[in-house]
Formats: sequence, structure tokens, C-alpha cells
Amino acid sequence: MRKLFLFGALVAFLLGEATVALAQFNLKGIKNENKRIAGYRGTKSKFGKGKIYNSIGVSLNALNYYGDLAPSPSSFSTDLSFTKPGFGVSFTHRFGPRYSLMAQYMFATIKGADSESADKGDLSNGIYRYQRNLSFRNQIHELSVVAIFDLFENEQTYMSRVKWTPYAYLGVAVFMHNPQAIAPATDLQGNPLPEAGSYVDLQPLGTEGQHSNLASTDVNYGIQPYSLFQFAIPFGLGARFRLNDVMDLSADVGFRYTFTDYLDDVSANYVDLTKLTSPLAQAMSYRTNELPGYPTNPQASGIAGVSVQAGYGSEHPDNKRGGKKDNDIYMVTSIRLTYIIKATYHQAKFR
Repeated sequence: MRKLFLFGALVAFLLGEATVALAQFNLKGIKNENKRIAGYRGTKSKFGKGKIYNSIGVSLNALNYYGDLAPSPSSFSTDLSFTKPGFGVSFTHRFGPRYSLMAQYMFATIKGADSESADKGDLSNGIYRYQRNLSFRNQIHELSVVAIFDLFENEQTYMSRVKWTPYAYLGVAVFMHNPQAIAPATDLQGNPLPEAGSYVDLQPLGTEGQHSNLASTDVNYGIQPYSLFQFAIPFGLGARFRLNDVMDLSADVGFRYTFTDYLDDVSANYVDLTKLTSPLAQAMSYRTNELPGYPTNPQASGIAGVSVQAGYGSEHPDNKRGGKKDNDIYMVTSIRLTYIIKATYHQAKFR
């Protein structure tokens, strides 16, 4: 909660400073525009648009992740303590009284960890997630285009637009992602790892056998490396407030439905650890032995001198590392400051 409070205070301070600076910068332009509007004698266009304009914006965002490393198997489960900040820049074109199209670039991070999210006292679910002991972070570069529908119509010109309006948005997005996790001090046999304590990329390791030569009898047989380039469907609700003649403040909450279950590098079953391509891949695939006192119910792993927790780190149809029925989702909460540029009159013919 303290992190969220500090984040909110920072947002309010930056937006306040930006509002003052941009308003002063544009004061002369506002006065000139007022004179032109006062002298305008055209009538409304056939469609009542009267004014079409563009705007640029900056946003501060908070992201939450929904996937296999959430506190519970529910699709609506997330760990608010892992809320991470992001930022975005946008360009918006208004087509008419209610409709706009916004293009946005966003950079943000999502994160999850069984050791912090799972309730090990929950013997029906949490204990199994705790024993899995997986974690990740994923830094996302997203480019989206969304259509925005305002509930209240804009009036004739941008300077007479409504004081506030709720809105909904829906669109398409593409994003680059790269799940990572911190490497342990040693591999499963106790040998020091050169990558110890550093974030390592998980996709090239094939932690579920993506780069391994699996037999046709293996439960993950046929698994392919997942792409780091993905598509998503952004949708959400928000409200926009007029600050002055040329600036608006928006707040919205939306979701990105993705077409991958690997934002967290977790989806399928555990694979036979001896078939993974390196000691680092083995250590990043199975992490239960890092917990104090584990394994409590040991079984042979196939690696010399290494036992694993029964149900984890070994090949079996019931040894699930993740649940591949649902794709991963991330939620984006945004506060956006927009500045109107290049407003253009569409004058109708004089009567």
C-alpha cells in the first residue's frame, strides 16, 4: 500500500507540474483561437461534427498480472503487491462528437512469485504453489490502436467540449515480451552458476522442454518455443475530465487479453530434467529444492545425487508445472494527460 501511495503522489505532482507548464505555453494560442471562434459564422455540418482535432498524451500506468503464478487458480486472481509502474505516449484523432482513435506506445513490467503470493497454509491449493517456487518478471513493449466511444457528445468546438465524460475502448495491440527470472546460486548438483543472482532470459532455456529432444511418450512431446512477439486485445472503461481549453485528464482501467500462456514462462508439465539442455535450464525449470527443508518427500530425478520433491521436477502426466487451459492477461490502470493540437474547422456552406 505504501508503494501505491507514493506512486499516486508522484503521479499527482508530475501531472500538476505538466498542466501548469503547458497551460502557460499555450496561453497565446488560446487567445488567438478564441478570436477566430468568435468571428466564425458557419453552420454545423451535416453530421454535427463542427470540430475535428488531434491530441498528444503522456500516461503513468500501473500493471497487474493474471496467470499461472497468481495466488490462486481463479482467472480473477492477482497479487496487488506486485503492481508495477509503466509509462506511455499517445496520439489521438477525434472523428466526431463521440468517436476517437488512439495510438499508444507503452513500456511496462509485470511480475509474479510463488514464494510471495502463495499461502503455504492453504493445504487445498496454496501449498502446491508455494512448493513450486517459481518466479518471473517480464518487461513489455506494447503498441496499441484503440477506438474510444464517449458516452456524452462533444459540442460544436473543442473549446466547448463537455466538462467530463465516461468512455469505453476496444482495439488491437502487438507487444514484445521477454520473461526472466533470477538465477540461483548453484545448479541442482550444488555447483556454482556464473549467472547467480542475475536475471536470465527464460525462453532460450526451454524450461518445459521446448528446445529438448523429447520422446513421443513424454507428456510435453511436440511442445514448441513460444514467440516473444505477441498480439493482444485491449479493452476497458474510463472517464475523461476537461482541465482547461486545451488539456484533458483521463483515468481508465483496462485489460489486455493475450494469445499466449507464456508471459510467465509457465504453462505445461514438468519435463524429465535430464533432457533439458543445460544445468542452468534445469535449475530454472525446477526450484523447489531452494526452499528450506525441501524435498520433504524425495524421489529420484535422474541427475546424479539429486532428489526432487514428489510431483515436481519429474516426468508424469499429473506433474503439472502450469495450467495451459487459459491464456495470460495483464491489467493496465492509467492516468493520462492530453494536450490538444492542430484543431481544424470543418465549415459548412453558408445559407
